[in-house]
Amino acid sequence: MKFFGKATLLITAGVIVASLFGGCGAAQPTPEATPEATPQPAAHFTIGIDQIAPHPALDAARQGFIDELAAAGYVDGDNVTLDIQNAQGDQSNLDTISQKFVDNNYDLVYAIATSTAQSIAGKTKTIPIVVSAVTDPADAGLVTSNDSGGTNVTGASDLTPVAKQFDLIKKLFPDATSVGIVYSSGEPNSQVQVDLAKSCAAERGLTIETVTIASENDLQQAAEALCGKNIQVIWEPTDNNVADAMPILAQPAIDHKIPIVGGEDGQVQNGALITDGVDYYNLGKLAGDMAIKILKGESKPQDMPIQYLQDTKISVNQKTADALGITIPDDLLAGANIY
Repeated sequence: MKFFGKATLLITAGVIVASLFGGCGAAQPTPEATPEATPQPAAHFTIGIDQIAPHPALDAARQGFIDELAAAGYVDGDNVTLDIQNAQGDQSNLDTISQKFVDNNYDLVYAIATSTAQSIAGKTKTIPIVVSAVTDPADAGLVTSNDSGGTNVTGASDLTPVAKQFDLIKKLFPDATSVGIVYSSGEPNSQVQVDLAKSCAAERGLTIETVTIASENDLQQAAEALCGKNIQVIWEPTDNNVADAMPILAQPAIDHKIPIVGGEDGQVQNGALITDGVDYYNLGKLAGDMAIKILKGESKPQDMPIQYLQDTKISVNQKTADALGITIPDDLLAGANIY
């Protein structure tokens, strides 16, 4: 890790010799002004930024991180070089990007989403890694403990407020008895959320129906299968494959008059009805603040517990509400993101 720039050493040598002859006394030389110390140059850092795929939530997490750095004086092209990459949903691209960051010994890596974080963490145990959009870093094998860190990885979890979202289901659809979920079987963060959803559903007298997918390519068939079950509502975790292709799930759900309560704002932008979820821009800012502490040498990843956002926000897709014939109560619309 390189936490300090190279100092410029200015060695100033001055010899003043004055000899005046004649007369009864010698005139005293006028002292030269002492040169001002040369300012120390600002440290320059190279930071790799990588996300698994383009998506409104992940894009927002990236922008929040960049903006937080800039607000603290770490400006791209000035005292920071940001290498911004996107794997476009391809694991081989992800690994290639991670290897590049490691080979070039970047000062810090910002990894957006679980698979991104796992890729870079598997290739270096020394470069500081700050993550976001990772639901449970400990469960994903990134840290020893979410409470105490223990590795070169730290960051901000996007653990969605599952209980709040199931309260939203009960508020909007009090007669619902069964909730459907489609999620990726290979995403640890999705499994964590689904387990929480099953617990929240049981506490509220709801049953759960699930369909799993291996990749985004399976979503169309899974959507039709899920909508064919005896469910009244669909709830979605912050699953990367589903989030990236939400319209593929949203349209069949609308056709079957089944509302989707999403895990985050980006899903609502792409067709889900509503969420009470994490603001990913603020999540990126939280991760950025953690990165700043590392760059300043104030803390190390292994000593930094995983952070969580405390505030959530309602988002509503009014077009979807109109298509479903659902009226969202005014108290939910007040202050909400409306699309």
